[in-house]
Amino acid sequence: MVTPEPQPYFPPPSASISSYQRHCSLVWSFLQQTPKAMEVEVKLRLPDAAAHQKLTDLLSPFHTQTLFQENIFFEGSNSELSSNLAILRLRFYDVNRRCVLSLKAKLVISDGVSRVLELEEPFDPVLGRVCVAEPWRLTAVDSSDILKRVREEYSVGGGQGFVCLGGFRNVRGVYKWKGLKIEVDESIYDFGTCYELECESSNPDRDKQVLENLLEENGIRFRYSEVSKFAIFRSGKLPE
Repeated sequence: MVTPEPQPYFPPPSASISSYQRHCSLVWSFLQQTPKAMEVEVKLRLPDAAAHQKLTDLLSPFHTQTLFQENIFFEGSNSELSSNLAILRLRFYDVNRRCVLSLKAKLVISDGVSRVLELEEPFDPVLGRVCVAEPWRLTAVDSSDILKRVREEYSVGGGQGFVCLGGFRNVRGVYKWKGLKIEVDESIYDFGTCYELECESSNPDRDKQVLENLLEENGIRFRYSEVSKFAIFRSGKLPE
């Protein structure tokens, strides 16, 4: 699948910060009351583009949307986040249409089921592009609950504060099938492409079996995902 190449846009920082704070002040006040949530997902790795195409063709009658995502990651200048198994990410949708800031911690993947503590907040995409170009500006955003947590819980703020690690693009097909929301990902790294099926679930053992049956009955090879997309990105190589 060929995806459009995102064209980053970096507007004047002062105007974007002002707009961001006005637009999101009510959202932040709500999110400050929100505890960390556990995200549980079934994750099944597809071996190649052929398996990805076969699955998306099979699910095409149940397709609801396709999302073009760009994932950019940040770290503390002294590796404060990675040393505490935490991940800070900005995700852009359709270049600059929408942006979400997320903080993940204590990720565990076992037998194709991922469990991770996750917080998410809407983030102004214009300001997001500014922070990608100048990561230190994240320290100036004092209205974000997530960034407050990062500064207070992980002590990010010394040295350069934040550094940008870069990231990868993802094309996500979303399907509603038998009561499940299935996401089929094509993750495009500088060093290659990975394919994966994801499904958020409150009963992962049951839903994993349903998804395994779907793949096996249609001759689609798969295996349990063993590492996250972020771990693949940081390793610089595709999983074997």
